[in-house]
Amino acid sequence: MAPVTVFQRIAIAPPRAAIYRRLGFRSASTRLSEAQRRETEAAIDAAADLIRLAGASRRLAVVERGPDRIVLDGGAVLASRRLADFLGTSREVLLMGATAGEAIMAAIRADMAEGRATRGVVLDATASEMTDAALDWITAVENRALRREGRTLLTARYSAGYGDLDLEHQTLFHRLLELNRLGVSLTPSRILLPEKSVTAITGLREIAVETPRDAATRNEAI
Repeated sequence: MAPVTVFQRIAIAPPRAAIYRRLGFRSASTRLSEAQRRETEAAIDAAADLIRLAGASRRLAVVERGPDRIVLDGGAVLASRRLADFLGTSREVLLMGATAGEAIMAAIRADMAEGRATRGVVLDATASEMTDAALDWITAVENRALRREGRTLLTARYSAGYGDLDLEHQTLFHRLLELNRLGVSLTPSRILLPEKSVTAITGLREIAVETPRDAATRNEAI
């Protein structure tokens, strides 16, 4: 079983377009005053200063598959028909997790408690989007290594609590990714803490390599 790769510091810029979308702003229809835009931008920058993104990933072989489950190296069972369909014939999966840290959550709670709800909402949206972006960052790092092996990740990912992959699988993801090393704990109801923490799974596939004969056939068809 492959070891966990830990990313202690993930440095990315706030994905501003995604943050504004999460806040409900639409470029074609939402009009912000200059004061509102300055306030929003200041809150995004404040959130980015507080967020400490960290993550982890682990590649695991699929040792058994059925129509409604897969079994990973080490015996972990993921019971989900949709996940099994999603992974298809992938012989290996990538588990990944990311967290924004506790400081941003403390700031959000303080803003909400002290009547700064607007700022708190922007901090919350920024933390959510930056945590999701951290998974994109991990995906990109893993893909760079995989392409040297002639493989790549599936373009989508799946999370515990989505579809028919029960939230109870969060316990498994937390253990396999050793998220306690990032300061991430799990409540009895399988909620990750700090709250802006996420996990996901995706599959690996082979990259189709075009041979000279394939290229010649394609050119003839054109």
